[in-house]
Amino acid sequence: MTSTPTAARTADRDPKLIGGGWRERFARIQAVPTTAAEREADQPSTVLELADRRIPPRYRLAVADHPEVTTWVQQVTLVSRRGPGGAPGIAQGPSLLITGSTGSGKTHQAYGAVRSLLAGGVRLRWIKTTAEELYAAQRPRQGVDGEQEMRALMACPLLIVDDLGAAKATEWTEALTLRLVNHRYEYMLPTIFTTNLPLGDIRAALGDRTASRLAEMCERVILTGPDRRRHTA
Repeated sequence: MTSTPTAARTADRDPKLIGGGWRERFARIQAVPTTAAEREADQPSTVLELADRRIPPRYRLAVADHPEVTTWVQQVTLVSRRGPGGAPGIAQGPSLLITGSTGSGKTHQAYGAVRSLLAGGVRLRWIKTTAEELYAAQRPRQGVDGEQEMRALMACPLLIVDDLGAAKATEWTEALTLRLVNHRYEYMLPTIFTTNLPLGDIRAALGDRTASRLAEMCERVILTGPDRRRHTA
């Protein structure tokens, strides 16, 4: 008896009528992730996890637990603006100057502040640099546009400048620091500065103009206590 075209098409669609090996092929198909959820299983599920990929391992669980730092986080969150998706994003806001001796937890609090903002739902594009890295990036390098790197730091919605004043001061470093600080001062862009310098020494190390702007734009936090690095060693 000759099969009809309809019967042939039915046979093609029915796995029970397909030739040998269909079970193995079907099992392989089932084993391949096909849904969006399966494809994203290995991807970070939150913006906080994405940020933690950029944060050094030592600080990935950093918590901003100093009262004045948590207050600053709240202030920045309150003045954030809604984006196209409805989530709040960094706009203008106060800056933060965290001072303290070596090992007092300044960098820990700075990263903790970033993580707190993200955990609170604030959309956040941020950059972290050190004073040494800032100056090194502005020295002439073949094939590298230092001016473009400086403009990225100047315009970033949230910037962390670690170890401000740690580098040897020169007229050149003083001018670079002033340029960066002044731009963020004028545009009221939230910035977290950390420094080992006592408040009274900042003017001598960074110059009058930079110190004056920092005094106006920053909430100040003074960390005390023993060197945590030695305590945990």
